[in-house]
Amino acid sequence: MRIGQNPAKFVQDVARPRRVTVAVLTYAPFLSGYFAHSLDVIRTCLESLWRTTQVEHDLLVFDNGSCEEVQSFLRGAFADRRLQMLWLSSSNLGKGGAWNILFQSAPGEVLAYTDSDALFSPTWLAQSIRILEAFPRVGMVTSRPFRTPESFTTATLSWGESTPGVRLERGQFIPWEVFRDFDLSLGQEESSIRQRYDTTQDVRLTYKGVSAHVGASHWQFVAYKSVLQQFLPFEMDRPMGQVRQLDQRVNDAGYLRLMTCEPLAMNMSNTPAVDLAALRSEAHAATSFRRSLLDFPPLRRLLLGVHDRIFRWYYAR
Repeated sequence: MRIGQNPAKFVQDVARPRRVTVAVLTYAPFLSGYFAHSLDVIRTCLESLWRTTQVEHDLLVFDNGSCEEVQSFLRGAFADRRLQMLWLSSSNLGKGGAWNILFQSAPGEVLAYTDSDALFSPTWLAQSIRILEAFPRVGMVTSRPFRTPESFTTATLSWGESTPGVRLERGQFIPWEVFRDFDLSLGQEESSIRQRYDTTQDVRLTYKGVSAHVGASHWQFVAYKSVLQQFLPFEMDRPMGQVRQLDQRVNDAGYLRLMTCEPLAMNMSNTPAVDLAALRSEAHAATSFRRSLLDFPPLRRLLLGVHDRIFRWYYAR
């Protein structure tokens, strides 16, 4: 027998999701080794979003089976109402599995996705949405310029070369320091970075007074959710290494892949503060002996095999 009336019956309205959902994917199975600073990286990423995101949005975090320390921090941020939504997985579904859920269920019309190792600058979301809305058939917009594989930009280049009213320019538009610092954050050697910078070019499109670089990336992008849903589901049997399925599918479907002209997002990798001077110094200081030793094929296979086996013993589900 019911006692009393459900008070929810007397509520006149309910909260409605904002047009934009900013979605952060977190994963840190433990806080040691490669993941030693992961909690600080995640905290720094979220702090940069809280500080710089001026467009109205809901902030959603999808945690992909992290350790208790990370999930406890996220629950605290949710309790403090700094997150509008928090989705916790008890196991690692992989990035493809997380995308299958996010692209289908995030409430906003526009989804601004990011890995949890990105650092954001003011106006990143506003400038990305400006490009998203100015160009036709946009598949994804990444909030910094860098040079991406040409195989994923054929549709964008074809549109730029064949559409009246589009100005297409080729040249060295990304300053060397901006180009170098981003590639250093990916663990590349400065000598190879310089060679790639000198032998490749940027492509810039201007349409209806709005400029954007050609290219985008799966690690951070802004897109219409309705477009992303066209590429579901993602079937990935490994947590990482197959994420370029998204880049390929967007290009194959004829959608544009674009980037802001200014560097408004930065990859931190596994360190909480990107000390670019230190990264450059470390790249110069690496000895050829240590590099050649670690790259010696038999030793490399042995060490990577041991690392993979230990990881699977402890964290494979």
